[in-house]
Amino acid sequence: VHWRKLDVKQWYQRRVRGVQGEPFPLYPGERMHEAVTKLRSLPRDTALRLQAVQDFQDGDIQRLALDQWLFEGPGTYIPRVEVEVVEEIKAHIIPATPHTALRLQATADCVDRQGKARVYGEEWLVSTPGAYLPGPHEHIVGTISAYKPNDNVALHVEAVRTFVDRFGKKRRAGEKWLITMEDTADFIPDVCENVVESVMVTIVTNRQYCVILDPVGDDGKNRLGQKKLVKGEKMFFLHPGESLEQGKVQDIFILLEDEALVLKALHPFNDAGVSRNPGDTWMVRGPGEFCPTIEMEIVSRRKAIPMDANEGIYIRNIKTGKVRSVIGQTYIPDQDELLHAKELPETIEKLLSDAQNPYVGREKLRGDREERPAVKPRDKTKVVTYQVPHNAAVQVFDFKTKVSRVIFGPDLVMLGADEHFTQLTLSGGTPKKPGVIRTLDLSLGPDFMTDITTVETTDHARLSLQLCYNWNFSVPERDSPTFEREAGALFSVPDFVGDACKSIASRIRGAVAAVTFDNFHKHSAKIINTAIFGDKESLYFAANRLSITNVDIQSVEPVDQRTRDSLQKSVQLAIEITTNSQEATARHEAERMDQEARGRLERQKIKDEAEAEKARKELLELQAISAAVESTGQATAEAKSRAEALSIEGQAAVEQAKLVAQASDIEARSELDRLTQARRSELEYTHKSYSLEVERKKLMTNIETNKFEQMIGTMGPQNIAAIATSSNDNQVKMLQALGLKSTLITDGSTPLNLFNTAKGLVGESSATKAAAI
Repeated sequence: VHWRKLDVKQWYQRRVRGVQGEPFPLYPGERMHEAVTKLRSLPRDTALRLQAVQDFQDGDIQRLALDQWLFEGPGTYIPRVEVEVVEEIKAHIIPATPHTALRLQATADCVDRQGKARVYGEEWLVSTPGAYLPGPHEHIVGTISAYKPNDNVALHVEAVRTFVDRFGKKRRAGEKWLITMEDTADFIPDVCENVVESVMVTIVTNRQYCVILDPVGDDGKNRLGQKKLVKGEKMFFLHPGESLEQGKVQDIFILLEDEALVLKALHPFNDAGVSRNPGDTWMVRGPGEFCPTIEMEIVSRRKAIPMDANEGIYIRNIKTGKVRSVIGQTYIPDQDELLHAKELPETIEKLLSDAQNPYVGREKLRGDREERPAVKPRDKTKVVTYQVPHNAAVQVFDFKTKVSRVIFGPDLVMLGADEHFTQLTLSGGTPKKPGVIRTLDLSLGPDFMTDITTVETTDHARLSLQLCYNWNFSVPERDSPTFEREAGALFSVPDFVGDACKSIASRIRGAVAAVTFDNFHKHSAKIINTAIFGDKESLYFAANRLSITNVDIQSVEPVDQRTRDSLQKSVQLAIEITTNSQEATARHEAERMDQEARGRLERQKIKDEAEAEKARKELLELQAISAAVESTGQATAEAKSRAEALSIEGQAAVEQAKLVAQASDIEARSELDRLTQARRSELEYTHKSYSLEVERKKLMTNIETNKFEQMIGTMGPQNIAAIATSSNDNQVKMLQALGLKSTLITDGSTPLNLFNTAKGLVGESSATKAAAI
């Protein structure tokens, strides 16, 4: 079928003529607008979107200009002048697996294929599996794949606007809810809802728990500010708005014997018969397991602190503020106790770290410039300890009781909660300068200190004296009732070095100022010792029990240069005179010793020559005796040697014969033993073989006997008798059958004794008759 469109002068008179195989002419004024075209055949699941060009009547339907409708296949579309084809539409296939849906949008007010009225811009879903052909006013926005909730994954869904979901429940705009596998196996979000996120399952084992914040109630709304405790074993999904405390499932607390938990009540509740109010704190001790409830919170987990006898910690009570020390035991602070950090002055901290560092002072002693390793910072919660060295003392002051105590080394000092060390700041260097040495322990001596003092004589000669003082402290007796007071006196003078040096220097300057330079130069030691000690053996300072026992004058040097040069010249002159005198004395002594040595040498030569002559005489005598002994001893030795050789040969022959006889005897005995053993073994073998053969014969005989007895028993005596007479009985029966009374059969060559034969026949016949009877 072909069709063609004819154009007339007037637009509204345009028409289409269809011809089925027959030609036709054009009327006047008509012309061909398009070439002859085949009609379009539409298969199934396709359609043409048509649009009216002008108003016309389409059967029972009034079409208006710009109206659109579909011509669905299968079928052949015959065009009209009033209608134009907008496009060809193919159906979209909605598969059953995986489950998907089409999202449609109305491009104009219309009625969808389910007969539901749609307004412009409205969207909806079509999820029925199969081919779907969109209507003329339906636009496919996209394809939506179904979500598949399972045992491990769920969905959080949010409503875009208020609507009623597929489960018949009204949802308000912004509302969120949970979709699990129990609700649906395949979830395709509606146009009014969005999938916010996928949620993994929360698994709580029997050794775990979790706290849900803002849990969802029975009405599906979040209980803001509330908590919900979930213990294992359990699997669940978090609803929208819910979250886990600390963001995870928590393990229950397994408390060892040396562990504990500090708990704090958040809400009033009854704890195993004990009423807990908000803010109450208590402690749960191990061993055991503990799962907290939502009415409480865990403040801290504490572990017992093991301490040796020389270890301790500072504990502060947060209610009373009292600080105490716990020493030498394993201790867990209570719920009202915290570890207290004891602060010390920076200088004392440095002294304590230097005391713990073995590298301190090494660079001074050895010239080592390497960086010493850093010492680990002190744990301020542990009891401060200090090892008092031998022959030293440390003072500790308690600021709470206002009492000090002195510890003598070697010992270990452990500071109490309110105690602090007494720091000593001593003078050092040469000459002495204050504040050079800082230390915690006081050395008790004996020791020495060196100082330089400037003095001036009566003739205004200024001298610099370098003096070394030996000192020590007088330690009180421990059993003395005044021990504490006397021990505290050791630390009564903060800088005993500087005070002692100043006091001694003052005495020396006063004594030297009363003598001249020459007198001091000659008697300096006596003047200084008298100035310091007077008529005593030592200088004693009662304030701190310090004793100066000796003074050593190391050098005396004039401060003035001219005095120093004059003193140096006089000293050189005295040294030169002394040197010359010593040289002359030494030379005279050397000459005297040389003369004495020569005399002793001559006398020794004479003595040596006399001794040599005497030794020569004795040598000649010994040579003569030796020659005589040599001539006679050689013959004797040869004779003795030959006799000894013959004796040795004879003994060797005898020993050889004995050994040969012993060897022969041993061989004979061994051969006899071998033969005896072989015969014995052969006899035993023969006896055993014969015994085995006898046993075998006996067994075979028993077997045959048993076999014969079993055969006889099986056959029976009557059967055996029948078998024994069966041949004779057969012959008798045969003869009886033949009717013969007697028969003699021979080969003709063997002679017969008829008498015996007849007798035998008679006997046989009698026997036969007897058997028959």
